[in-house]
This record gives sequence, C-alpha cells and structure tokens, in this order.
Amino acid sequence: MAFVTDKEVLKPGLIIFRRADVDHRNWYCRVKLPKADRYKTISLKTSDINVAREAAFDQDADVRFRLKHDVPVFNHPFRAVAKEYLATQEARAKRGEISKERPKKLKAVIEGALEEYVGSTQVHLIGDELWAGYPAWRRENGAGRNKRNGVREISAEKAAELDARDAASRARAMETLGFRKLRPAAAPPAPAESRTVAMISDATIRFEMSIFGAVMNHAIKKRYVPASQRFDDRPKLKTMRRDEFTLEEYRHLHTVARSWVKAAIRPSSTWYRTVAYNFILIMCNTGMRPSEAKNLRWRDITTGTDREGRELVVLFVQGKGKSRKLVAPKSVGDYFERIREATRQYRREAAKDGETVPEAEFRPEDRVFTTITGEPAKSLYQAMIEDLLIKAKLREGASGVPRSTYCFRHTYATFRLAEGVDVYFLAEQMGTSVKMIEEHYGHVNTVKHADLVLQGMGGWDPAAAGGEAEADSVRAVRTPRAKARTPEPGSKARRRSS
Repeated sequence: MAFVTDKEVLKPGLIIFRRADVDHRNWYCRVKLPKADRYKTISLKTSDINVAREAAFDQDADVRFRLKHDVPVFNHPFRAVAKEYLATQEARAKRGEISKERPKKLKAVIEGALEEYVGSTQVHLIGDELWAGYPAWRRENGAGRNKRNGVREISAEKAAELDARDAASRARAMETLGFRKLRPAAAPPAPAESRTVAMISDATIRFEMSIFGAVMNHAIKKRYVPASQRFDDRPKLKTMRRDEFTLEEYRHLHTVARSWVKAAIRPSSTWYRTVAYNFILIMCNTGMRPSEAKNLRWRDITTGTDREGRELVVLFVQGKGKSRKLVAPKSVGDYFERIREATRQYRREAAKDGETVPEAEFRPEDRVFTTITGEPAKSLYQAMIEDLLIKAKLREGASGVPRSTYCFRHTYATFRLAEGVDVYFLAEQMGTSVKMIEEHYGHVNTVKHADLVLQGMGGWDPAAAGGEAEADSVRAVRTPRAKARTPEPGSKARRRSS
C-alpha cells in the first residue's frame, strides 16, 4: 500500500501506521484475523504514538473477543450485503438454477423499498423492531397497483415524491431497454381526487420481506451477524385467495375461444389464436407454472400408461430452479398436436407466398411455446389471452383483479380438489407443498363438504343412513351423464366438444 507511512510492527499480525493520502497525522492500526487471510483497519484518532500503541492493542483484543464469542468483526451496511446477495443470485441464474427474471425482481426490491428502509443501516443493528416494523412502514410510504386493498390519502408533497419515484423508475427501465433519453414533460397539476393512492397489498409486503430475510440470512452465512438475527417469522399478513375460473366460466371461455379462433382473418392471427387457445387448455389440464411452460421443449413430452393401461401424457418440466415429471390426460397430447398442425399449416401457406420457412419441422430441443418466427414466447401470448378474456367478459376475477396466465394453474388446482384428489398427490403433481395447497385452496373443501358444514342448521336436514347409501348409488349411476352436461378439464365430454 503506497499510502502507508511510518509503519511500525507491534507484534505479528498487528501494525500501526499513518496515511500519506490524508491531511491529518493521526495513526491507524491493522489487525490480522487469526487463521484467516483477512485484515481489519481501524482509525485510532490520535497523533500521539504512545496512545496509538495502547489503542492498537485494545483493538486487537477486541477483535479476538468478537471472534471467540461469535460477534461480527466487520460492520456492513445493508445495501452492501444486499449487493453481495444479488451477485450470488445472478450467478445462480447464469448456471440455470433459477430463472433469468428472478435477479431482476430481487434487484427492483433491493434498490427500491429495502434501500429506502434500511439501505444505510448496519446489518448488525437490524433487530426485531426494524423487521416487525416493515409492513407498517411500507403501507405508509408505498403505493399499490389496484384499489382492492383500499386507498389512503396522501399529502401533496408525498404525491410529488411518489410521482418522482415512478418517473425515475420508468427512466431506468427505458435506459435498460436502450431507448434514447428524452426531456421529461412537465407534469400537469394533479386534481384533488388524485391525492389518494392504492394501499400496498400484503402479498407484495410478504414477497419483499422474503427478500429482506434472504439478505439477512446471507449476512449470517458470511458471519457479518450472529445466527440470532435470522428472521424466519413474518408479521401477520393476509393471504390473498388465488383467482381461478369457476366451472361455468371455464365452459364459457371454452365456447368463446372456439369462435374467436374461427374469426381470425390473417394466417398469422389464426396461428396465434390457435396456439393461445391450446395453451390455455394445456395449462388448465396440467397445472404447470408459466415459467415451466416457457422452458418446455418437445423432447420433454412423452406418453405412458397407468396401472389400468390407460394412455396418458408425461411432461418433464423445469422452473423455479427445480424439475419434476407431471402426468396429464391423453387429451393434452391432442392439444400439443394441434399446435404442431397449426404451425405446419402456417408454414405451408408461408412457403406458397415465397417466404422462408425452417427446414427442420420440430426438433426435440425446440421450445413448444414460441412466437410465429420460432423464438421462445417470453410473454406466453399475454396480449392474445387478454383479448380473449375481454371478449368473454372474464378479464377480472371475483376479487376484481385482472387475471393472468397464473390463473390457469389455480383453476387446475381448484378442479382437482373438487374432484377429491388427495392433497399430497396434488402437491407432488404441481411441484409445491401440502401447506401451500391448504392455505390457498381451503375454500374448495368448504363447498365440497357443504352437507357436513350445514348439518343441523334450519332447513338442512341430515340424510338418513339408508338415504345416504341410496344417494351414493344414484350418484354412481348418474355420474357419467352429469359429466357430459358439465365438462371439466381433461374430461372425455369436453374433448369431444373441443
């Protein structure tokens, strides 16, 4: 180190020195950590060499005490630890252990809400009070995207602050995408009623706190803080019920989608609508995550049989850093074949018009869900599906929130539970935990077991033992006809109608 002057070795691993790159003549000491190639440098804040020697020995003793009692030796601001954690996640994304989009989400939270809340705070000073106080602070200082969680009034100063924050966020996004930076337009004065903003949802707070906790766990792993600063318990937050389609909505969507595909005018529109429609059917019959659908390749689709020799489709899916096999009815294979046929038909027509088409028809390594040019479909036909949902008047769910491609996974889970599928097997099929199924889909059992829930209430007479047996036999006889009238995902009746 060229700036070190007047260096004096007090003992092996402990030196004092002055710095040539500063204006003062105060002493510094450098302590080597035992059994490690690391050093801690401390300003002794004195120009007296005798006082500096004593202070240096005190600092050396303090370091050894901290190591002995598992107390952090170095101080680190939260933002520095979060930056280290983010780098580890970006490395995992490059190795394919997590999705490429995951670090972007982490970065947005770390550089946004968490930076504002604890960015400059030393990690060893973050305790239960700061952890438990995050939800209240976030609700007070943030703005949600929709009003289902309620609204709150804000001052003109706070409104201006939120507007400036949003503008800066948009500017960063535009810069990332490579757009030329333009002069910002003057914002018109906000009307009085715009001084209310939507409340931050508990789901958003829960997600942000999971990242908060992950950064603190990284600090523990790096021995910046003791293990006692692990925050596994979340403050009490509401769990939002997942939106799904009811059986009636699913049937209506199915009917509208067929006419929607037929109404396409251009060959490219026909292709996109056909693929989007069959994508919906595949998702509702498999329970795949959107991220798993993006990664699905033709080689991942195989066939098999169950114990009774019935044909089924087996999918090898990958997402969220995990992989698994899931099973689906034979009809799902038909939906994949429709996508193949739609692509063949489009390519035949394109070749007639003199356009260049791929030489290979479908290579095993090709993605299943692509754009019309064969590139991976990053949005999974979001615009097409939104258009279809608007046409079917199903854009918003019961909670008033616009539906996304994830609602097809929720629809699958709801229908399977309603049919009596064991929670354990469903969790294995969907690549999630039994706890998650019980937390988010408990309402299904309430409806399914309504006879038991309402037993003893006025106007609801419990069936006699003999009557129950008779009812069971009637249901056993009438089940096929009932299913023919109300087709569900994967049923033979629905496959014939599709």
